[in-house]
Amino acid sequence: MADLKVQGGLPTALKWRQLEQVLPPWLRCALADCVRRRGQAVYLAGGAVRDLLLGFRPVDIDITVPVGARWWAKELAAAIDGTCIILGREEEAARVVRGEWGVDFSSFRQGTRTIEEELTRRDLTINALAVRIDPLLVSSDAKAVPEQAVPILDPTGGLADLAGQRIRIAAPDSFSADSLRLLRVFRFAATLAFTIDDHTLTLVRRQRRLLCTAAPERVAHELHLLIASPGSHATWRQMASTGLLEEIFPELTAGLGVEQPKSHHLDVFEHSLEALRQMERILRDPALFFPACTTAISAYLENKRNRLRLKWAALFHDLGKPKTRAVDVDRGSRITFYNHDRVGAELFRAIAHRLRWSREDTEHVAKLITWHMRPFHLANVARDHQLTLRAAIRMIKRSGIELPGLFLLAMADALAGQGSERIKEMEEELIALFRHLEQVRFTHVEPVRSNPPLLTGKDLIDVLHLCPGPLFKRILTAVEEGRMEGSVRNYGDALRVAAKFAAGAVEPATKERKSDA
Repeated sequence: MADLKVQGGLPTALKWRQLEQVLPPWLRCALADCVRRRGQAVYLAGGAVRDLLLGFRPVDIDITVPVGARWWAKELAAAIDGTCIILGREEEAARVVRGEWGVDFSSFRQGTRTIEEELTRRDLTINALAVRIDPLLVSSDAKAVPEQAVPILDPTGGLADLAGQRIRIAAPDSFSADSLRLLRVFRFAATLAFTIDDHTLTLVRRQRRLLCTAAPERVAHELHLLIASPGSHATWRQMASTGLLEEIFPELTAGLGVEQPKSHHLDVFEHSLEALRQMERILRDPALFFPACTTAISAYLENKRNRLRLKWAALFHDLGKPKTRAVDVDRGSRITFYNHDRVGAELFRAIAHRLRWSREDTEHVAKLITWHMRPFHLANVARDHQLTLRAAIRMIKRSGIELPGLFLLAMADALAGQGSERIKEMEEELIALFRHLEQVRFTHVEPVRSNPPLLTGKDLIDVLHLCPGPLFKRILTAVEEGRMEGSVRNYGDALRVAAKFAAGAVEPATKERKSDA
């Protein structure tokens, strides 16, 4: 917190040269012109001030004016060749977008008349901070401006809460004013690694049911920001302790108290949180967990969206267990969860639909949940030395680009299950299996994919006189797999496989095993 005026150990001012990090020259120039024409007080408020105090580079620029926020936004958009987007229905607000830059304008909200009063209507004390910038925007002494101190306006005690790393609501009626703030409390606690004030937690507990009035899209946005933080697992547990998590994901909290087989040491809910914790450990340094497969995993994780999807998959991978739990008396009263992966994927899709998730994110996470037992099933086969080349190829083809994700998820799942009857070498088996599949992919799958197919639909029509239909895909897949296995080497081999398949000589694939614990 260098360059801050300090009083009693707390910063009370920012220097103008610090504020220039937030306000590039083109923005300062345009705002100064608006100040001269409008003659209003202009405040930089909210997250930008908070982030400067914490030593972060602010992402959001939040400008507050007494009245006329939309006028300011339209004038700024015209001056910088940006786009003006009108926001809000009840309050006057607008956003100006220029490339990667975004500037939000808002007028004093809820009938307030001073900036201090307006700040008390914000969500959290650490976001209820502001500095007045209009005098320095139009200052005639350009050389003196950079070193001038700008007092921080702090009517709710946000500076003390920043110093104490504490999350506290700005006013007693904060949640009733905007129910999404119930969730923002936890999002900021997770992203900043702050502690939530006890009184704030009590109010969350009492008013948690208000969250149902918030727009699903806004809820989803906050949840994505929350789970993207490096140590979100502890925040989910705290949300559960207030009852708020049950309001959002009753399907997840249904796992509370659901006992598992002795391969697990936690109930279904706690196991899910532990799997998320382990996933967060893995994502910090994947090479520690898969030392021989760093190239494939690094390529997969280059897509930041995949990191987010993996965390959601870790949290939700056992959603289906409460609904599928049974006790098999014939097997010594063994607890089973047959098909929990498929049931869980459908429950997840319902959640994603409820929260208006994108189709792409939904299907990626659903596939990870559906397939999360496959690495374990394949490891069981490999343990008995029965893993065939065909089985490896089919696993690679079916999982596609999600193969690294499936093994990252399996590793998190394995690490989260530390029961007395767990397979002790499970993690090592997963590493060895993924290494083997990568070798098969490199030596058998990719060479075939990178070359033209031996057989096409035209051949099936012209040579075998078949009618186009679903059978074509099955034949061409069989030929491709034979080529990857080495049993199909040329056009003649391909035709013979196709003819036998068309005649019904090829056995259908065996049914997949049910998914257990």
